[in-house]
Amino acid sequence: MTTSNQGQRPDPDQLLARMREQEERARRGRLRIYFGASAGVGKTWAMLTAARALPEASFLAGVVETHGRSETAALLEGVPQLPLKQVDYRGKTLSEFDIDAALASGRDDNITLVLVDELAHSNAPGSRHRKRWQDVEELLDAGIDVWTTVNVQHLESLNDVVGGITGIRVAETVPDAVFDRADEVVLVDLPADELLARLKSGRVYQGPQAERAAGNFFRKGNLIALRELALRRTADRVEGDVQAWRVEQSVDTLWQTGAALLACVGPGAEGEQVVRSAARLAGQLGARWHAVYVETPPLQRLDAARRTQILDTLRLAEKLGGASAVLPGADVAQELARYAGSRNLSRLVLGRPAAAASQWQWRWRPGLARRLARLAPGADLLEIAAAGVPARPAAHAAGSAARAATAGRTPRLLPYLLGTGASLAAGALGWALDDWLDLANIAMLFMLVVLGVAYRYGRGPSVAATCVSVATLDFVFVPPRLSFVVSDFQYLITFVVMLAVGLITGHLTALLRFQAQVARQRERRWHALYEFATRLSGALQPEQVLDATREFVAQAFRAGATLLLPDADGRLHAQDGDATDGGPQPDLGTAQWSFDHAQAAGLGTDTLPASPLFYLPLVAPMRTRGVLALLPPASASSPSGDWLQVPEQRQQLDTFATLTAIALERVHYIEVAQGALVNMESERLRNSLLAALGHDLRTPLTLLVGVSESLAGSRPALSPQQLDLAATLRSEALRMNTLVTNLLDMARIQSGGVHLHLEWQSIEEVVGSALRASGAVLAGHTVATRIPHDLPLVRFDAPLLERVLCNVLENAAKYTPPGSQVTLDARVRGDAVQLRITDDGPGLPPGREEAIFEKFVRGQQESSTPGVGLGLAICRAIVEAHGGSIRAEQVAGGDGAHGAHGAHGARIVIALPRGEAPALPDLEQDIESHHE
Repeated sequence: MTTSNQGQRPDPDQLLARMREQEERARRGRLRIYFGASAGVGKTWAMLTAARALPEASFLAGVVETHGRSETAALLEGVPQLPLKQVDYRGKTLSEFDIDAALASGRDDNITLVLVDELAHSNAPGSRHRKRWQDVEELLDAGIDVWTTVNVQHLESLNDVVGGITGIRVAETVPDAVFDRADEVVLVDLPADELLARLKSGRVYQGPQAERAAGNFFRKGNLIALRELALRRTADRVEGDVQAWRVEQSVDTLWQTGAALLACVGPGAEGEQVVRSAARLAGQLGARWHAVYVETPPLQRLDAARRTQILDTLRLAEKLGGASAVLPGADVAQELARYAGSRNLSRLVLGRPAAAASQWQWRWRPGLARRLARLAPGADLLEIAAAGVPARPAAHAAGSAARAATAGRTPRLLPYLLGTGASLAAGALGWALDDWLDLANIAMLFMLVVLGVAYRYGRGPSVAATCVSVATLDFVFVPPRLSFVVSDFQYLITFVVMLAVGLITGHLTALLRFQAQVARQRERRWHALYEFATRLSGALQPEQVLDATREFVAQAFRAGATLLLPDADGRLHAQDGDATDGGPQPDLGTAQWSFDHAQAAGLGTDTLPASPLFYLPLVAPMRTRGVLALLPPASASSPSGDWLQVPEQRQQLDTFATLTAIALERVHYIEVAQGALVNMESERLRNSLLAALGHDLRTPLTLLVGVSESLAGSRPALSPQQLDLAATLRSEALRMNTLVTNLLDMARIQSGGVHLHLEWQSIEEVVGSALRASGAVLAGHTVATRIPHDLPLVRFDAPLLERVLCNVLENAAKYTPPGSQVTLDARVRGDAVQLRITDDGPGLPPGREEAIFEKFVRGQQESSTPGVGLGLAICRAIVEAHGGSIRAEQVAGGDGAHGAHGAHGARIVIALPRGEAPALPDLEQDIESHHE
C-alpha cells in the first residue's frame, strides 16, 4: 500500500449515503452547539461574542439566559432580541421561548440565525413542545440556523455517569442523536481551578446559590471528571467528522488521530488470543476495533475443522463488540494494509505463533510484519504473545486428521495426477510431432500445458506439471535422448528458465483464477441484491413480498424461507399456505422472542441454538415488521449454523432482511394511504350529500314555518288544542331548520366556502348579541357574565363568533337541568384572549373531551336531547379559521363557575389570537375623516 490515494476507488455506497445526507442537510438549517463541562465555563459568552461579529439584520436572540452575570448581560446589549412568550402555570407567569415568533421572523424578516440558549431546558406546560430542543428541531426543519449551548451532564447517554460522579442526577436531558446531528460543536473549556475562582468571585452564581454550588456540584474532583467527559465526547464527535471527510475525499492513508485497532486473525491457533487481546485493548482505550481474516488461495484448501475454527474466532470478535470481515486476496499484507487505510485503523494487532507452530509460520510472521511496516508506515504494529493459548483438544485434532485423511486426501491428489498426466501427454504429442517441430516449439507445448493446469487446478498441480515437463523435455528430447545427461550447458539454462517461467506463469494464472472466482462471487451477490430490490419495488401486497423473499433466499442461500407477520396485537402468525418446503414448521415462541427483542434467534445463535431454523427479525426504519424463518439446506443443518458464519454471507442475508422489512413497511403505508384516500372521498361525498339535502329541505321547512304561523293567526280562531298543535308544528319546523342550517354551514366550511370578514371589535358586544339571540334557549337558567372593562380589542368575524357562542350556550342549556347556572367570562392569557363558558351541570362524559368536537358525535350517545352532533364541530372549524383554539374540560372541586366547594360541571374554553390593535387616536382620526 502506498502513501497516496491513487488507484483506490472510493466505496460507492458510502459516497451515495454521504450525498443523501448532504442533500438532507442542505434543506435544513445548520446547528452549532457550544459545549462545555459545566455551567460557568463561558458557553453563552462565546456564543454572543461570535454572534456580535455577524450583521445584525441576519440574526436575533431568541432566548439568552444571563443568570445575573454582568459580562454576559453587557454582550447582550444592542443585540436584536425576540420577545419572550408569557405562560401561566399554577398562578405564576413564566417566560418561555416563542417558537411561533421565531418562525415568523425567519419567514417575514429574512432572519437566518436564532440564538437559543440552554438546549436541555424543559418548557412550561401548555407550550407546543415539552423540550426546548424540540423547538430547535422545528426551527432547523424550517431552514433557520440555530446556535445553542449545552453541558455534558445534559447528554442522555452520560446522565447516569455524571450522576454517579457528582451525586446529583439532572432531570433535563438532550438525546445524543441531537448532539451527533449538529453541524458544528464548539468546545468551551476552562480548567477546574479557574472555574472555581470564577464561582468564588460571583461570576457564575450569586450569593447563597454560589455557596451551595461550591459545597455540592462544584467540587474540584467533580469538575475535573466532567471536563474529561466533555473532552472525550467532543473527541468522539470529531472522529466521526474525520472519517466522513476521509470517505468524501477518498483518503486511504492512515492518520494517527485515534486509537482504532485492527486484529489480524491468521490460520493458526493464536487467532482467538489476538481477538481477546484486541478487545481488552480497545476497552482500555475506549476505541473501536475490527477483526479481519485474509483468505488466500492456499488457505482456501484448509480442512473444514480449521475453517470452522477461524469463523468461530470472527464470531467471537463480534460478540466482544468488534466488526469482522473475511477478505479474499493473494497478498495478506497488502489486503490488511488496504483495509486499515480505508477505515483509518492505526494500530494493527498480530499474534505470535506458539512454540509448537510449524516452521513455515515462524518464517511467514516476520515477513508479514516487515511488509506491513513498509506498506503502512503510519501504523503501529502490536504483537500478542501466545502464552496461555491452549492447543486444540486431541480428540478434535484426531478427528480433523481423520477427516482429512478419508475425505480430503483423494480429491486433493487427483489434480496433481491430472497435471502430471497432462505433461506426459504433452511429451507423447511432442514425440509424435518431433519430425515437424524443433526443440523450442516443443518447450512451448509444455508451457501451454502448465498454463492450462494452473488455470484449471491451481498453483500446486501447476508446479508438479512444470517439474514433470522439464524432466520429460530433458529425458525425451534433449540429446542424448532417453537419458538425463545433458551434453550442452546451454540446455541447463533452458531448463532453469523453463522451470522459472512455468512456476511464475502457474502462480500468476492461479492468482488470476482466484481473483476471478472472488469477483464472480461478489457479482453474484450484488446481482442477487439488485434483482431482489427490483422485484420488491413492484410489490403491492404482503403475499408478493413473501413470494419474492422465498424465491431469492432459495437461490442465494439454498434455504427454505417463511415469513411471519404480526397482527394488530403484535402476535406473529404465518402467512396462509406458507411452509418451509415440507421441513420443520416455525416455532412461534422463538419467532415471537426474536420479534419482541429485534434479535436473531435459533440455529447458529446464542438463543435456542438447537432449533433447526434460523429466525431473523425484519427491522424497518419505523418498527419491526415481522420475522424471517430460514430452513438451511440439509448439508448445513448442523447446530453450529456454519452456513451463516461467513461474515459476507451473513451481511448479504441481513441486507435481504432489511429490503424485505422496507418493502413490508412500504406496503403497509400504501394501505394506509389508500384508506386515507377512501376516507377523504367519503368525506367529500358526505359533504356534498349534506349540502344537497340542506338545500332541498330548507324550502319546505320555511313553508312549514309560514303555514304554522298562518294557522295560529287564522280567522275564525282555532281551538286551544289546534293552537297547541300549530305551535308544536312551528317549534319543530324551526328546530329542523336549525339542523339544516348546521348541515349547510358544515358543508360550506369543509369546502372552503366560508370567507372571514375580520375587524377589530369588542368582545363584550359579541357576547351581548349572543346572549340576546340565545335568550329563548337559556330560559330557566341563570346566566352570569364577567367581562373585564380593560379587555383589549380582538380581530374577528362578529357573525361567525356569535354563532360559536350561540352553539356553546345552546349545548350548555341542553345538557344541564333547569335552574343551573351558566357563566361566561373573558380574560387575557399570554398572546391570546380567552372566552370561557362554564356550567354547573353533570359535566362531560369521562375521556370524551376531544371527541365531542367531532362531527355527528354527541355528549351522550343515547339521549332524548335533540341534535345531530354538529354544533361543536362547527364551532371548532370557525375558531380554527380565526387562528385560535377551542377545548373542553371538566370542572370539579371548587374550580367551578361559582367557586363552590365540590361543584361539578363542564367548561368550553375559546382562545383567539390577541394581536396588536391599532392605537385609539388612529381610530378617532378614521372616524373624523369618515364624517368629513
